Amino acid sequence: MFTQYDPESAALTDELRGRFDEFGAGKWSADELEKHQTAKLREVLAYVRARSPFYRDRLAGLSDEALSALRSDDIRSLPFTTKADLQQAQFDLLSLPVSAAWTFYETTGTTGRPTPCPRTNGDSIHNNTVLTSYYRDIFAAHGDSQVIGISGPTELHATGDTFGDVCRNLGLAVAKLWPHSPVIGFDRALEVLRLLPVTGLFCTPGMALRLARKAVEAGLDPRRDFSLDVLMLTGELMSPSLRDNIGDLWGAEVHNCLYASQEASVLAAATSDGTLRIAPLINLYEVIDPATGEPVAPGPDGVRYGELVVTNLYTGAKPLVRYRTGDMVRMTEAGPGAAVPAPSLEAVGRVRDRLRLNGHHVNGYDLENLLLRHFRGYLDYQITVSGDDAGTDLLSLTLNADPDHNRRSAIEQAVADCREELDTALSVGFGDPGPITSTGAMVSWKAARVVDLRDPRADASVENRSAERIAGARA
Repeated sequence: MFTQYDPESAALTDELRGRFDEFGAGKWSADELEKHQTAKLREVLAYVRARSPFYRDRLAGLSDEALSALRSDDIRSLPFTTKADLQQAQFDLLSLPVSAAWTFYETTGTTGRPTPCPRTNGDSIHNNTVLTSYYRDIFAAHGDSQVIGISGPTELHATGDTFGDVCRNLGLAVAKLWPHSPVIGFDRALEVLRLLPVTGLFCTPGMALRLARKAVEAGLDPRRDFSLDVLMLTGELMSPSLRDNIGDLWGAEVHNCLYASQEASVLAAATSDGTLRIAPLINLYEVIDPATGEPVAPGPDGVRYGELVVTNLYTGAKPLVRYRTGDMVRMTEAGPGAAVPAPSLEAVGRVRDRLRLNGHHVNGYDLENLLLRHFRGYLDYQITVSGDDAGTDLLSLTLNADPDHNRRSAIEQAVADCREELDTALSVGFGDPGPITSTGAMVSWKAARVVDLRDPRADASVENRSAERIAGARA
């Protein structure tokens, strides 16, 4: 409705809707996409150089002549923007004053200084058009009478506004639920989920597990007593093993629905073929070696594995140029049958979340997927890493689950898989890891899910202290 009162926003919405419909239908050639990205890149670079104090200084060496000749493939000649840059530059990184935005968000600031993330109408329209276009077929498969719940982390986060707007675009009713809010709480959230009833839910994987646990503690069966058809999960690491377990708990279809950040906005979104796909109309993507900063070539399987770097291809409050996300990804070119003709993306964990186990480097995504592969019905989990006197690394998995409902064969298979793939011994036990596992979206997967007894300094890290502080407040 807002766009009807603002002609500029109405025109942009109409333009982008048509553009994404054509792209999704496969009507863009590779040359057309490259021309689009090159033109938008030049536009954004000129924009931030003129308007952002940070980029005015950072791009001072980029002449008008060089800018007018720059192509998307030449982006490696430009400097990176890092998370440290964002924390230090603060409002100097913005290309517009906050008064020119329609809303103000900020990063959570749990492990450092919060950074400002205002949004203009154009910012929101660009990003929400991606989600509307990509999600349309997912929700269409579940009929016309849908009520979608949305659970977000804080009032200064984009979650509620973004998903609410996208659902409105798709004609879906919305109920915003913040179970960690002292006003709502888990009991009322569960009551609302049943009362409406809610048929779809946007939340984190941790929240989906915690809601299921609270339901079980209240004597309810998540599959029988609720009406969830689809769970749209984001905000945390989620391997296929965890996704499938959550689907079994709720008896619902589960999507890893979004890869994004507060500072960089939408980078990839779920499509009806079950994958996350990037949004090349609004972002330019690079995959680099996190140690050298050099581009990563596709492997024999056609997959590029490394740290994701992104450049926004639209002007607004805070376009970012060559932003190092700090996240490790796998990017694969789209093949026949892709719901959207864009590469798929797996976000497999932060660079600093990787673990070394008996000489093997493993990211959080693959470790979680390996350890949980054979288990279903658990309401939470935690991994402990320790070492013996000989310096051999050992793993222990704690599951919040009924031991009687977990087959011994599943444990034996998990132990064998861990030995085969990581040359590491695994033990499996049952118990309650405590509230710290609920902090993954606010801090990091590693701080929430891994207790590393090999490093006495780990508990003193900023991330671990932040996770413990949040967990203490929630407990």
